[in-house]
Amino acid sequence: MNSTALSLRHHNHFLHGGGGGGGAASSVITPLRSVSPFRIRMSLNENAPSIAVVGVTGAVGQEFLSVLTDRDFPYRSLKLLASKRSAGKTVKFENRNYTVEELNEESFDGIDIALFSAGGSISKKYGPVAAKKGTIVVDNSSAFRMDENVPLVIPEVNPEAMVNLKVGCGKGGIIANPNCSTIICLMAVTPLHRRAKVKRMVVSTYQAASGAGAAAMEELVQQTREVLDGKEPTCNIFNQQYAFNLFSHNAPIQPNGYNEEEMKLVKETRKIWSDMGVKVTATCIRVPVMRAHAESVNLQFEKPLDEDTARNILKNAPGIVVVDDRASNRFPTPLEVSNKDDVAVGRVRRDVSQDGDYGLDIFVCGDQIRKGAALNAVQIAEMLL
Repeated sequence: MNSTALSLRHHNHFLHGGGGGGGAASSVITPLRSVSPFRIRMSLNENAPSIAVVGVTGAVGQEFLSVLTDRDFPYRSLKLLASKRSAGKTVKFENRNYTVEELNEESFDGIDIALFSAGGSISKKYGPVAAKKGTIVVDNSSAFRMDENVPLVIPEVNPEAMVNLKVGCGKGGIIANPNCSTIICLMAVTPLHRRAKVKRMVVSTYQAASGAGAAAMEELVQQTREVLDGKEPTCNIFNQQYAFNLFSHNAPIQPNGYNEEEMKLVKETRKIWSDMGVKVTATCIRVPVMRAHAESVNLQFEKPLDEDTARNILKNAPGIVVVDDRASNRFPTPLEVSNKDDVAVGRVRRDVSQDGDYGLDIFVCGDQIRKGAALNAVQIAEMLL
């Protein structure tokens, strides 16, 4: 078997069960990682909160279930919600079968925490409904990120933003999950920012198919096979060939020439850091990687920060692993962080275009579906307990 075939086989498990719930799909969905039947589960607890997962048949929805299992998240009941076309399907979770229910305004009666990943329009419609019923919503869409009344949270970065929200406090609310690129970037940059204060940040992203959903991941596999077989590639998700190619991120272009993805990084960084003066610019590129984003980040500081000190700060930062072996030319890769919780940082070096130790370059990789989405949301939910 050639190396490409091996690579395709290696990535197929990322796609299992991640579809949006079309009628042709199997009626039984298994999360991306299954739990050993011999492991004793401590998470099902009658004194724990009731949980709902909205958009459970999507890629991030399935990852919610995997992360809940991996972290032994406590719950007394679990409700799985999706669109009408997915209602009635069976999802196996922690050796129990659950029936997917159609999302409606009564879905949140008695629910303490709801994890949303069903798109902005669904969040805008049902997020406030859930909050009024006393549910705390953790929303993975962009619907509420820039709402001044909604905390935008990365637990390792700004946990204080949601200090007034707790399960059992008698009120619901909405907490926004930042964009995946913002989470991955700020996980690495914030520890350095705390030491030397970032004045300006230039980010170039190399974003995987997973950021566009399970259908995009499937199409990348399909296109790769088609191109290798000499066929015209199927282009349903993007309007151009994705396999063996890269292109500017497919988000809509704004009047200022930036696309929405780039402006998310700019605006969300300022909100999360509570610093409207920090200068941020970004260029976001879609690359033919199955899962996990990479980012090149150039930093300019107010205070000096040498590369050795920066490397030591990163080594001690929560959720970060440093992969910075110059002798072996080994640095972070998307493949190595796929299905991993930690964000990897490497290529830590002084920016030679700036005088003294006032600038650094780093290279960052993180799993877009895990820390960039589902893991961050579940960590927020843990802080609500």
